[in-house]
Amino acid sequence: MKTHLLDTTVLAALLNGRPVAVTLLEPLLARHELATSMIVYGEVIEFIQGYTNAAQRQQDLETLLSDIYPYNLTYAIMQRYATLRRAMRRPTGSGVIGDMDTLIAATAIEYTLTLVTADSDFERVPGLSLLQMDRASLKK
Repeated sequence: MKTHLLDTTVLAALLNGRPVAVTLLEPLLARHELATSMIVYGEVIEFIQGYTNAAQRQQDLETLLSDIYPYNLTYAIMQRYATLRRAMRRPTGSGVIGDMDTLIAATAIEYTLTLVTADSDFERVPGLSLLQMDRASLKK
């Protein structure tokens, strides 16, 4: 059963073998509890394209994703996205975050997953379960 959804920075850190990410996520990976969003996949692919060995790195990502389930966008996720955007815009709301991040958050909420992220913007999303990682620790 999937329990955690990986955000872009965290998936990239795992792909790059960053010790903090590997230590935290390997047990979840071994139990097949990790998922991500196709939005995250696209963002990581964009990041990878900046490398001289982009083809190899993309192959490494696809190998890693054989153990991490990628959720596609669905009508239910898009409905949740719209609801979240409206809630964060209200005068009592916490403020809108970017569309891609809102789609990632909507995916986590729709499937009752904890989002693993290093992005503090997600703290503003109502009803989102978070596992917040320190961005600086993912660069070591």
